[in-house]
Amino acid sequence: MGYFLTTPRLALRAFADTEADLDLVVELDSDPEVMRYLTGGRPQTRAEVRAGSFERMVQPYATGGFWATHLRDTGEFIGWHCLRPMGDSPGDLGYRLRRSAWGKGYAVEGALALIEKGFGDLGLSRITANTMYVNARSRSVMERAGLSYVRTYFEEFEDPIPGTELGEVEYELTREDWLAARAVR
Repeated sequence: MGYFLTTPRLALRAFADTEADLDLVVELDSDPEVMRYLTGGRPQTRAEVRAGSFERMVQPYATGGFWATHLRDTGEFIGWHCLRPMGDSPGDLGYRLRRSAWGKGYAVEGALALIEKGFGDLGLSRITANTMYVNARSRSVMERAGLSYVRTYFEEFEDPIPGTELGEVEYELTREDWLAARAVR
């Protein structure tokens, strides 16, 4: 299996448009706790995953993309990481992990590797990440990966979930700030 990127504990590979990879994402998105800040905890059906997130995961991007994240020592699928162009951001960082992988530093480890790849090999000028204001764990991942709070913003949702009323937050890291932080280390 060809890996896009490896870290001491993780191996990230491109998603393939296969039933096996779709099964992995369906299983991940069927956990109410994993989906808490995305759907209010409503598990996604196979059809919803196929037409929604999985469709984006297998599409080619000029820079970046979505990668299935596996543990290097066992090969176990634990979720995914992404770094892709979105809106006015040349690189929008994201991650979604199984509950069994929470609290072990995997989200930060994968995020740091993608930031390195984004500013290094991909030549990005800015990387952003977004989550609900109330999603403290995701905000912590962003901060530990070196991103800084930019703003809170509000969007209109057809079917808002608890916490929507407090808004969404955007974090960012610029290439200049990333280079300055590396020089200090």
